[in-house]
Order: sequence, then structure tokens, then C-alpha cells
Amino acid sequence: MCDEIDLASFEKKGINRREFAAMGATAGIGVTMAACAGAAEPAAGALTESAVLITTPDGTMDAFFVHPGDGQHPAVIIWPDIAGLRESFRLMARRLASSNYAVLVANPFYRDQVAPQFEDFADFQAKGGFQMVGPWREKLTAEAIMRDAKALAAWLDGQGSVDTSAGIGTQGYCMGGPLTIWSVAGAPNRIKAAASFHGGGLVGDADTAPINLFDDLPEDAHLLIAIAQNDDARAPDDKTKLRAAADAEGVTAEIEVYQGDHGWTVYDSPVYTEPAAEKAWARLLATYQAAL
Repeated sequence: MCDEIDLASFEKKGINRREFAAMGATAGIGVTMAACAGAAEPAAGALTESAVLITTPDGTMDAFFVHPGDGQHPAVIIWPDIAGLRESFRLMARRLASSNYAVLVANPFYRDQVAPQFEDFADFQAKGGFQMVGPWREKLTAEAIMRDAKALAAWLDGQGSVDTSAGIGTQGYCMGGPLTIWSVAGAPNRIKAAASFHGGGLVGDADTAPINLFDDLPEDAHLLIAIAQNDDARAPDDKTKLRAAADAEGVTAEIEVYQGDHGWTVYDSPVYTEPAAEKAWARLLATYQAAL
């Protein structure tokens, strides 16, 4: 998972902000801002996005919501990596919304601080992000995320842009990987697909370890577990244990080691690897098409 070991390797690679800015310019095409009351109706095919506040049992979560300007669409919850809700994940959400999904990017650290906590991963590194985030991260227990997921699913079902007859998907990155499994377990009647990209902590002995919750998932759940090659090198048995657990519980699961290091799917990550990231994106869309 994303930790100081990964950070040491990241610092050797650096971040190309020019390339990241170019991604932002491309992903922003066709987006209509509608955060304020009275905003004009979006053009057909455009996206509507807004900053939103969602009441949970633990407080008020700030989040980013984007969806096609017309029609109703399956909903997706995105759990960011350890650097939190920032432009990299807004770009990802816009791209997914362009494939006809209503996408909510959660601020996992809302109990402590509104987003963005960091401008990008370079800012996370510069500010000593691990030390800052450590106390916030401790509050992201399985029970807390299950409460959040239930509240987020209920909020999404109240949005006119969401197709409530379809299941909800969720995807998570790094720290957000296990949050996807907990989300399905917390709202199994609504959340039907979970995609973990270079997720940490999926395997463990605790009762709440994601691998030990497969029996709590709905029968029609679909899992996509995309493992980083360096994570696999550190824990080569994890993929086998996950496969065995999914098969034992009859859970539909695609489990694969990708040719990218931890963080390879996130645009502002120093190890972003486009070919492997695009492969993962294609598998994500296929999973949602099958499950939602």
C-alpha cells in the first residue's frame, strides 16, 4: 500500500506538472459548471459538476459530483488515494461521467479537514503528507466507511441524474482500495461493484479485513482487484488468497497483477504508467457494464 517505502521511490522520479496540466485541459472539455442556483441548462452531451455537502452519521462530507447534463445514469463513488480529493480525481470523475455515469468523489478525510488537503501529489510530498494524514487515516475504520457508504448511496439515490434501478459502483486507489469492499458490505442492497487499484490492506487476519468480508457481499457483486507489480513482489501470496476467498464465496472477481508500480493509475502520481492505466480503465468500464 502507499507508504514511506513508495514515497522514497516517488521522490526519485519526480512529477511532470506540464503533462498533468495538459491532461486537465483535455479532460475539462465539455464540462458545464452548475454549482450555483440558477445556472443555465447544460448543452446536450455536456457534463454538469458541483461541489456538494452530504450529511453522514459522523458529520458533513464535502464531495465532488459530476454527471451528464441530461438523463439518468448509474452512480459511482470514487475513494481517492492517501493525498485525498484533488484535481487528479476530479479529472478521473469527469472522464467516467463522459461514459454516462453519475460520479461522486468522496473526501475520505472530511472528519478532520475539507478538501483539497493537497493540490497534487507533489504538494503531498512537500508538506510531509504521511505525517499529516496519519491521524486522519486512523479514523477510516471498516465501520466508519460502511456508515459513510450507506449515507453516500442514499444521497445519490436522491439525485435526479441517478438511475436508481441500476446498481452503484465504487472504485478506490491505494488507501481507497479496501474502502471499496467496505462500501459494498455497508450498502449491499445498492452497491454492486467494487474496483480496487493498487489497494493496500485487502488481505489480513482481522474480521474486518476486506478478504474476510467476501461472505457479506451480495450474490451479484462484481470485484475488480488490480494489483501493482511492486506490491505483488512484497506480498506474492495475496493474489492467491484473494482468488481463493472469492471462489469460496462464489464472488465474481477479476484479480490481476498489472505492469505498473503502486500508484500507476493516478494522473499526478510520479509512477503513472499510461499503457497499464488505460488497460485498467478499460477493465473498470467492463466491470461496471456487467454489474450495474
